[in-house]
This record gives sequence, structure tokens and C-alpha cells, in this order.
Amino acid sequence: MGLPLPPSAGKQRIALQLRCADIASVAPLPSLLDVTPVTPQGWRSSVRQLAELAQLNRVRCGVFGSLAWQRLTGLGYLGPDSDLDVVWSLPHRTRMTAFLIRVAEIESHAPMRIDGELTREDGAGVNWRELHAGASELALKSWTGVRPCSVAAFVGS
Repeated sequence: MGLPLPPSAGKQRIALQLRCADIASVAPLPSLLDVTPVTPQGWRSSVRQLAELAQLNRVRCGVFGSLAWQRLTGLGYLGPDSDLDVVWSLPHRTRMTAFLIRVAEIESHAPMRIDGELTREDGAGVNWRELHAGASELALKSWTGVRPCSVAAFVGS
């Protein structure tokens, strides 16, 4: 397990090795609404728009990275160059293109970069930008590694 320290502590990473028995609980990533209280004021409109987009498309959206650590610890993790790291469940394939276009539109007006992945039920995911760019082959990340994958194989036919 990797544990990042906030920038005020030098942004160092601490590596820990755990056994399954050492884990007391597991929880989902914080939602966009969960992180709103610690979201910079300038980001809030974009975060709200992303939350509305997720709700409209019936996708789950979790936050990871600096904003999630800030929400979970109460410490300052965000800096001037921070991005918003999100994970979405897959929208229905008939809505995929419109969903990705809207994420790109939101980002075009956002004060921060929107980084993240779309994930399938099995946990495998691809970067939203690769999918949006129309790449013929995607880098599919799963628990077992990274491998090339066609768009059709990722989203289903």
C-alpha cells in the first residue's frame, strides 16, 4: 500500500506492506458531493457539473488523488497544479460518446485538469481521454496488469 504525505510534509510516499487481516474496513471512493466541502471555490462549478453529468447518465463517480486525500485526512494536499482525479463506472454504450464530449466540455472551462478513468464492473478501466480521442486500441488497466484492448472489447458490442 502506498500512502502519500501532503506537500507540507514534502509530498513523500510511504510504502507499507499489509496482510489482508490487517485491513479493518474497505469503503468506496468519496463521491464528488462528499469532497465538495474541501474543494477549492474555483473548482466547485466544474465539480457540480461533473456530479450532475454522472447522475444524468446513472454512473457512479468516485474521487481519488489529492482531493480525496484532503477530504479523508483534513490535511492540505491540493496545490496550484493539482488536477481532479475521478473514476466513473461505464455509461450505457449508447450514451458513451455524448458523456465523453460533455466531460471534455466541462474540462475546457475548468480551472483544473480532469484526469481519470472509466471502469467496468470487473474493475478494469481505461483513461477517459484515450476513449474520447477515438484511439483504436486502449490501455486496459486491471488488477493483473496493463494490456492493449479494443474499444469494442472494453465497452461491449
